Amino acid sequence: MSSGQKARAQAAAITPSGQASDHERPAADRVRALFDGHRLSPGQRRIAQYLIDHLTEAVFLSITELAERAGVSQPSVTRFAVSLGYSGYPALRDVLQPIALSAVAGSPETREEIRHNELQAAVDAEIENLENVRRLVADTNQVLELGRELAHSVPLTILGLRISVSLAEYFAYAARRIHPDVRLVTRGGSVAYDALLQSRSAGGTWVLAFAMPRHAKETLAALRAARSAGLRVALITDTTLGPLVDEADVAFTAGTGSRLVFDSYAAPSMLAAALLQAMADADPERTQARLEQYEQAADQHGFFL
Repeated sequence: MSSGQKARAQAAAITPSGQASDHERPAADRVRALFDGHRLSPGQRRIAQYLIDHLTEAVFLSITELAERAGVSQPSVTRFAVSLGYSGYPALRDVLQPIALSAVAGSPETREEIRHNELQAAVDAEIENLENVRRLVADTNQVLELGRELAHSVPLTILGLRISVSLAEYFAYAARRIHPDVRLVTRGGSVAYDALLQSRSAGGTWVLAFAMPRHAKETLAALRAARSAGLRVALITDTTLGPLVDEADVAFTAGTGSRLVFDSYAAPSMLAAALLQAMADADPERTQARLEQYEQAADQHGFFL
């Protein structure tokens, strides 16, 4: 277990019911959670990073001052706030200011004292992650468009290494019921490179990758290998910033639950399910035919109780 996980294991130790816990997420994490789940342009990423790094100062700047500090235009700040689901920068600033004040004062960041146990706190954090996904899919066009692209990629490669294997396996298992050729890659290095090259040679156009923390260097290498092979990259990850997102043609971000010793993945799983639905919607006749074929085979061979 890494030193970081050891610290989390100690911090998340379950207190017996009746003993209150006042553990709270750091202010920077709460601010970062507002940005996760949104596709940000390079300029918007600069704004987001500036707010994270200079929270207590930035939230009291005017829109003109913030634009100057972040090295972007004033309209870029407005578009950034709107992309997060707010009416404009003043509305976003109203949300950020209490977080900044609480960081300075060391007081609770919500209107009431947080008095719940560690498991409830973990569930609350996941609810917040799901709320961010809900805001992300308010406009369904991007999900539907990617679903069509994945549905038409034959073969379709699904990539997930290390901790992300389970998400990739779930998606591949379900996708095989509605897609004629799904290839799963769960090993990095030359194995991943060969599989990606073979997929492209067979006519595939897309790879869908899952990358949850801690992000493995071999995942970044695999994404670069996919692009060099001529595949387009769709990515589901937990952060809007960083080299993994830079290698993706399309990236959806969904926060992971990090209150307990091991992460939980409610939000990434929801995004995966949404993409599967979009794939099914892209070719409903093929989807219906394949599902009926699967059900008939399952009944014939007695796969289920």
